[in-house]
Amino acid sequence: MISTFKRLTAMARAYAHHPDPRVAAANMISLLVASNQPFYPLYLWWLMSADITAAWFTFLSTPFFLAVPAVARRNSIAGRALLPLAGIGNTVLSAWLFGTASAVEIFLVPCGIIALLLFRPHERVFSLALTALAFGVFLLLHDTYGQPLALYDATEYAALARLNLVSASMLTAFVTILFSGILAQAERSADATGHKKAG
Repeated sequence: MISTFKRLTAMARAYAHHPDPRVAAANMISLLVASNQPFYPLYLWWLMSADITAAWFTFLSTPFFLAVPAVARRNSIAGRALLPLAGIGNTVLSAWLFGTASAVEIFLVPCGIIALLLFRPHERVFSLALTALAFGVFLLLHDTYGQPLALYDATEYAALARLNLVSASMLTAFVTILFSGILAQAERSADATGHKKAG
């Protein structure tokens, strides 16, 4: 069991590996999200209701998250762009499935943050376009979803909203810590280069 887990972990790391740290970060985030998606129906069942039918539709986005590293190997920009696009698409789908009372639209915030961090200054057009899409989706679609597929009572919606708020906050924290590490590594490399030149 442990050896199987180690092999799977090694395979995931190899799949996510990329010499470009921003691409590697996108790959890691995408695999983290994909690996957590199977637990979402369990969270709903445990916190709210035995009726978790709507949750199974969220797996429609899983292939897109899993495809990020493969796409990034062919085209770095396309691979990085696919991550926030998959996140935005999954958020829109979830808002239709569970309704805006579920507060699932909060995931548009980390989608926008990820889009801003994944691209370099000369690629800013992509980051700004994806961030604008994330917040445009909220502004334009928030009141247009209609009757959700899943209906819950006020207590259940409160539990679902807490789950989504905590999950989005944890994702945002993970992303910022990840990019803080990338920045620290860049600073160490710059310091090392400066010392070599000074020597």
